[in-house]
Amino acid sequence: MISERRLYWKDDAWERFLRFSKDIKTPALVIDLRVIRHKFEELKSNFPYAKIYYAVKANPSKEILKMLVDMGSCFDIASVYELDDVLQLGVTGDRISFGNTIKKKKDIEYAYKNGVRLFATDSKADLVNIAEAAPNSKVFVRILMESSESADWPLSRKFGCHPDMAYDLIVEAKELGLIPYGISFHVGSQQRDIGQWDDAIARVKYLFNALEDEEGIKLKLINMGGGLPASYKFPTNSISVYAKEITRYIEEDFGNDMPEIIIEPGRSLVSDAGVIISEVILISRKNNTALNRWVYLDVGKFNGLIETMDECIKYPVFTEKSGKMGDVILAGPTCDSMDVMYEKFKYKLPVNLAIGDRVYWFSTGAYTASYCSVGFNGFPPMKTYFIPEDFK
Repeated sequence: MISERRLYWKDDAWERFLRFSKDIKTPALVIDLRVIRHKFEELKSNFPYAKIYYAVKANPSKEILKMLVDMGSCFDIASVYELDDVLQLGVTGDRISFGNTIKKKKDIEYAYKNGVRLFATDSKADLVNIAEAAPNSKVFVRILMESSESADWPLSRKFGCHPDMAYDLIVEAKELGLIPYGISFHVGSQQRDIGQWDDAIARVKYLFNALEDEEGIKLKLINMGGGLPASYKFPTNSISVYAKEITRYIEEDFGNDMPEIIIEPGRSLVSDAGVIISEVILISRKNNTALNRWVYLDVGKFNGLIETMDECIKYPVFTEKSGKMGDVILAGPTCDSMDVMYEKFKYKLPVNLAIGDRVYWFSTGAYTASYCSVGFNGFPPMKTYFIPEDFK
């Protein structure tokens, strides 16, 4: 429906998008660079006290990275390959954080040789590797956030450690000749419960106090990770509301002694700038009296929509056709039974939808193109196109 589309794309921006994309072969991701610039400026305005480290993994496209370099962003990298991507654009090591707690010793050494001096950790073995390969570097320890299950895309269990272990790692970092610099957390990607930041910041405050009082170690940094939302199917509060509440939590716990603050936006920065254009391949029913249509598209889990796994991320889906609506099951093009995006949660599309029609997936600028398989079933990775800021 047009009214629903306007929740995500106003008429003038949508017409501009259609002019740009009318001849693009599907499936494809189209990114409007103007939206990313607006989102970055919005974050700077609402978190004036924080350093922004863009999470490169969300979308590592050179066009996006170059724009953010020019706007003064710092960068959170997950691998030496992402490190090379930002180094090639002239970014110096003092603007880079190696935020992955799972990394090879030789990769730590490579990052150190290229000027990186800020590393995340959550285990003794990794801490020892940092001490040996990146001496005198600053380290921050990531703590577990079990409550992140309230996020649409949780990040608990695999990353972080219990606060008691974080305490021990900070102490050991000092003994190993590193600079114990701070604590990090991640409340879960697409976190709609703002109160999760309150709990996380309180845990960090406890560690700050305990380490200073008992060990004489004064930490200087809170890395709040990501978690700020994009505009998906279900509404969220605005970034300004998130920022107001999160700032209040920090001020209540730290008062005038606010430490350095890092945020690592990925999804919230680039997702709303993207639209995946797909085409209907086939429409069918599984029996003669089935109420639900199966709509098969040329985009699926293996070429961009992996975050529909377990129907976690629910993207807004739009077609320019109108009229009577009916429930559909949305599936991708591959010969794999997992390649079904939405079956339990019923999307509605026009009854007159036909083979060859275009279907648009909004807010798909993050974790889509970077997740594409390289040739599963022979399908090539989805191409990405960028609408220049000066395109009319």
